[in-house]
Amino acid sequence: MEITIIFRIALVGILVTILNQILKQSGRDEQAFLVSLAGLMLVLFWVIPYISELLQTVEDLFTF
Repeated sequence: MEITIIFRIALVGILVTILNQILKQSGRDEQAFLVSLAGLMLVLFWVIPYISELLQTVEDLFTF
């Protein structure tokens, strides 16, 4: 696993938090929710291959 994925996730989290606060302060709660949802989807697309690889490794480990 690369260390850059952790930095990417942290950067997305920081940006989403800042945008979320700005949008909520200006009364745009719907857009703040959509920004949070988009950030979550982006991170999930990055993490799903690693989860798949982990599950495949566990399956190979317990296969006789």
